[in-house]
Amino acid sequence: MRIAKAMAHAGLCSRRDAENWIAAGRVSVNGEVLTTPACVVSPSDTIIVDGEALPAPQAPRLWRYNKPKGLVTSHKDPQGRPTVFASLPDTLPRVISVGRLDINTEGLLLLTNDGALARHLELPSTGWVRRYRVRAHGRVRQDALDRLKSGVTIDGVRYGPVEAKLERQQGSNVWLTVGLHEGKNREVKRIAEHLGLTVNRLIRTSYGAFSLGDMAQGAVEEVKRKVLIEQLGTARAREFGVKR
Repeated sequence: MRIAKAMAHAGLCSRRDAENWIAAGRVSVNGEVLTTPACVVSPSDTIIVDGEALPAPQAPRLWRYNKPKGLVTSHKDPQGRPTVFASLPDTLPRVISVGRLDINTEGLLLLTNDGALARHLELPSTGWVRRYRVRAHGRVRQDALDRLKSGVTIDGVRYGPVEAKLERQQGSNVWLTVGLHEGKNREVKRIAEHLGLTVNRLIRTSYGAFSLGDMAQGAVEEVKRKVLIEQLGTARAREFGVKR
């Protein structure tokens, strides 16, 4: 398989990140530093990433994590802020996140030990809806929220259909439930600002069929393999090496 795919299956990173690492000269095969991801490798090849041998691929696994506010979704933060991955139990293998939640966003974050699986689950083509509970300062009417169903363009950026429902007005704040199909950077906050609202709490409650439920903040729970296969579909699960 191609080197980027091999790195992703080993759980080091996504294929996209692997290509960036290769461009940065961080990867060698059989003693030769790669300059391009157009390299096919086999199990007999010696692959070194950042001076260490590429880990053997493991069976893909998926976890639900209830991310607290105040953690960066990164393995290392240049500003020295606390990270999601430093907060995880030592019993977990090396994992990467399926997408990201910004430092002030709470709730469901999916984690996996397989970069290729992470990339697949991030794609809008999966059709999985990301749902959030939103508390924002200001007022809004349901009819304004209904107009988001056909999508909206903000500062030249096109956002796809948004499902938004007014839960309640609580003093100067409003509570909303929002469903997104794309999950672009800061999408909820930008849409709220477009409506004259200022988000002061954001909680992701579900990602596709996977929900936060009653998980305690900071808790991690593995998704059963049977459930993962059901959500991926048998053919796709076989492609990623997820077996019953």
